[in-house]
Amino acid sequence: MRHHLIGVCLCAVALLGCARQPALESLVPDTPSNAPDYLCTWNLQGYVSSYESGDLQRNAMNEANIFGNAQYQGWAELFPTIRKDLYFVMDDSWDIPQEANSVNNNPYLGTIELNEERFPSFTGTPTERLRQLTELFKKLGWKGAGGWICAQKPGKYADMTEEEYWTMRLKEAADAGFAYWKVDWGREDRNDQWRQMLSQLGRQHAPKLWIEHAMKNEYVAFSDVFRTYDVENIIAQPVTIQRVADLLPYKAQDGAKGIINCEDEPYIAVGLGCAIGVMRHPFVGNLPDGRQDDVFPPVGHNYKMCLDEVVRAVRWHRIAEPFAVDGNCAIDTLRLTDAWELRENETWNRSRQVGTVLRESAPARISRGMPLPEVADTTAARPFVLASCYPNKAIAVSAIGRGIGHEYITREVAVTVEGSDWHAPVGLFGKFKEVTLVYPTPLASSEAVTVVAQDLAGDTPVDITAEVRIDGNRLTIPGEVISRVGLMNATEGDQSAPGMALKVK
Repeated sequence: MRHHLIGVCLCAVALLGCARQPALESLVPDTPSNAPDYLCTWNLQGYVSSYESGDLQRNAMNEANIFGNAQYQGWAELFPTIRKDLYFVMDDSWDIPQEANSVNNNPYLGTIELNEERFPSFTGTPTERLRQLTELFKKLGWKGAGGWICAQKPGKYADMTEEEYWTMRLKEAADAGFAYWKVDWGREDRNDQWRQMLSQLGRQHAPKLWIEHAMKNEYVAFSDVFRTYDVENIIAQPVTIQRVADLLPYKAQDGAKGIINCEDEPYIAVGLGCAIGVMRHPFVGNLPDGRQDDVFPPVGHNYKMCLDEVVRAVRWHRIAEPFAVDGNCAIDTLRLTDAWELRENETWNRSRQVGTVLRESAPARISRGMPLPEVADTTAARPFVLASCYPNKAIAVSAIGRGIGHEYITREVAVTVEGSDWHAPVGLFGKFKEVTLVYPTPLASSEAVTVVAQDLAGDTPVDITAEVRIDGNRLTIPGEVISRVGLMNATEGDQSAPGMALKVK
């Protein structure tokens, strides 16, 4: 009886001790990042119009689709868990009359006023209408609002100089709190002087406005953000990686933020310190007209079934924000080639023939601010491996799958990278056999550490100290741990690869 009582008391003491231990603090801050990440509406416009024509796609840009509650409407309600991290960027035609959807000789392109036909609930002067819209997006939880900008001055302002017109529009954007300009095609889209002028005027008259450029790689040097541009999703990974590789050797100049936006490739973005332009959306299945969605075909890397990876990558930016091109990069001379066997309705590129094998290649490894990662696999199907040391010493490593044959292959490989500081955050994205970080020095022999990890889609960290290996200056995380922890908060049915944050405490 006495032994039984002692046992009960000991158990009670143990339970009390456990209860008193503080809960682990989330590795992901609650405060949204300063990253220029956004949701773009172009593919939402395309989906609701069944991508039947560019005119119909532009026609779909209006208040009802963004804020309504009918089928395929309510775009402003998307991505609730990361909305505060994203700008809501209205794409082509938010600023022109509802029926003026042709791009041929359209005198309204470049107007940059919230159109009263498309957005009838917003009234007053152009600045007042834009401010009301911006405030509504913020009320709904978004970081702010932005819009697609045609790179030309509209016909009715022919008597104004370029500098006068764009100064006027920039001041209106600043007064309205409008936060993002996605400057795309138009008469001036490849005019070097015009693009530079716009950025210079922006810094002077709307310093809080992000101005995104595209078209010519050299523009990244003076851009706030430079977009790598549209891709076909069935072959997007090597195309996007190559485009980023072409931009990394540049250096931001004259106060430019110099951030690369690699669009809807979130794990490439975090692996290479880039911003994210989300294009995917949760409207799954065939288009409203019954055809397969050929922009997001349900094959290969099935983007619309991989929304969690967007959440994980965007939340990583609360830990480590995208950073400017500075030329400090390493690009592998070895290249990997994807080869996708095209079937019907798998690309928006109408020039492609069914049966064609699409081939695209990119460097096998790229790193920023650190040496190239070592990959213990020499097979042709190994993943692209990307790694970056961010300015705050955080390390991110991404393993990017391959499109081969008619399948998206995610081979698990062992990767070794250089660590920056034992206590700096680490982000691991994708599937691995294991990841080893090699730090400049071993831990102090007297230092007792705890290794904590967390699915970036959630807020609950777990202690993985007993599951990792620390050997001198090396920390090894098994792939099974990365996959288990990195999917702890996975949405049911979501097909995203793991995304895990780790910290040595």
